[in-house]
Amino acid sequence: MSHPHPELGAPPKLPKGGLRVTPLGGLGEIGRNMTVFEYDGRLLIVDCGVLFPEEEQPGIDLILPDFTSIRDRLDDIDGIVLTHGHEDHIGGVPYLLREKPDIPLIGSKLTLALIEAKLQEHRIRPYTLEVKEGHTERIGSFDCEFVAVNHSIPDALAVAIRTPAGMVVHTGDFKMDQLPLDRRLTDLPAFARLGEEGIDLLLSDSTNAEVPGFVPPERDISNVLRTVFANAQKRIIVASFASHVHRIQQILDAAHEYGRRVAFVGRSMVRNMGIARELGYLKVPAGLVVDVKTLDDLPDDEVVLVCTGSQGEPMAALSRMANRDHQIRIVPGDTVILASSLIPGNENAVYRVINGLTRWGADVVHKGNAKVHVSGHASAGELLYFYNICKPKNLMPVHGEWRHLRANAELGALTGVPKDRIVIAEDGVVVDLVKGVAKITGKVQAGYVYVDGLSVGDVTETHLKDRRILGDEGIISVFVVVDSSTGKIVGGPHLQARGSGIDDATFAAVVPKIDEALAKAAQDGVAEPHQLQQLVRRSVGKWVSDNYRRRPMILPVVVEV
Repeated sequence: MSHPHPELGAPPKLPKGGLRVTPLGGLGEIGRNMTVFEYDGRLLIVDCGVLFPEEEQPGIDLILPDFTSIRDRLDDIDGIVLTHGHEDHIGGVPYLLREKPDIPLIGSKLTLALIEAKLQEHRIRPYTLEVKEGHTERIGSFDCEFVAVNHSIPDALAVAIRTPAGMVVHTGDFKMDQLPLDRRLTDLPAFARLGEEGIDLLLSDSTNAEVPGFVPPERDISNVLRTVFANAQKRIIVASFASHVHRIQQILDAAHEYGRRVAFVGRSMVRNMGIARELGYLKVPAGLVVDVKTLDDLPDDEVVLVCTGSQGEPMAALSRMANRDHQIRIVPGDTVILASSLIPGNENAVYRVINGLTRWGADVVHKGNAKVHVSGHASAGELLYFYNICKPKNLMPVHGEWRHLRANAELGALTGVPKDRIVIAEDGVVVDLVKGVAKITGKVQAGYVYVDGLSVGDVTETHLKDRRILGDEGIISVFVVVDSSTGKIVGGPHLQARGSGIDDATFAAVVPKIDEALAKAAQDGVAEPHQLQQLVRRSVGKWVSDNYRRRPMILPVVVEV
């Protein structure tokens, strides 16, 4: 198995007749999925998603793929193929189209409807090409065949990309539910046919590669939900991804059966369910869904609220309910259902929300105590079955953290893929398919690009480090006025602390140390403000460390007069 080397340099020029594959996100992480394919000077992008921030990224709204390696080649892009409508696959599209709005988007009906609604908020009207399973489309230099796959959102597609360099199959996210709610199976006969034709490189979903066996059917959840609905005494509040149409359908069915009305809470939930209903993917009995404002007129035991926040996102509806920061107040006897998986890295945030809801008296039903979620990703048994059908000549695990990628690679090896034809890459690592062999040839920039409010890419790791210090240790500001000619103190020092836990009165002990440091600097002829600020920072920092064992941010201001 080949794998990236930390000292990889820029890739060489792509050999004539070769196909280049560059993942810019989704490898070594859950989210931010984006892969760039290059043939004969032209580019095809598959997915362009976002990653949601973790606790150590305070203030960040979204994390985007890094477009640096393709920014000067936007005119070479023939299109962006979107495999399905989840945020980790489409959320980055508006930010790429800001740089070139006329890049064509290719996807299924629901996927395009979801991204068009998102782009409308960014005032972008995209060029779109709707495709469906069984369709083959020539997209610039690439012949693309689309294959139905089953996932936790309707209309998901895999794509087979044919060029003279060979055929590459990108699965997108998929599983093999044999009893799907919409009766739309993963098209195994189509994959078998592609396997017989010869798949030169298979990029396969790795998210559940560590999980043995097969994913249970989505419909297994229905009976669990009925039991919860039958036993609920007051309101039922369900948190789910705003795009999980199958899960919401089951909630609606249970609510209808038990005589409850349903209201959607949260802009993305209202928008996405409206789209799914309009396009016929969500079947809603007449009168079942009502506006949230009408719920006050209904008894608690006739109410179901469907909202976002299943991952503990701080600004989502459920988190705000747990923090008593939402118009909907949790009361004893309410039942809350978290009907989604735990994305790795979100565990602490989710359990914080569960604890908050429980504190206010809610009965919280989640994956840990009831079967209210099944995964949308193929487990190890399904992947083995899939590889035996596809018989890929080269395999590149995608969509997962390192442990998932490596587990998926091992599964491929078990089914007969030669170990020297299995490529374990990471974001930015360039893989070239030349004469039927896939090999790592270099690396391009593929770091995190942070979205903070209206700012895109302005916040760096250094800024985040400063934010973490401020959040953990607080800040001490020091204000000193010095004579511009002599460097001697003529005013201050004045010290003030915020969030450090240090009483301002104790700073009297450090003032002599600052005086001494600046006096010595004046004797040595040091009068440049920046140098004096560093002296003040070191003096205060050492005093705080020696006396409090803390490291707050120290902000010295030296003014010359």
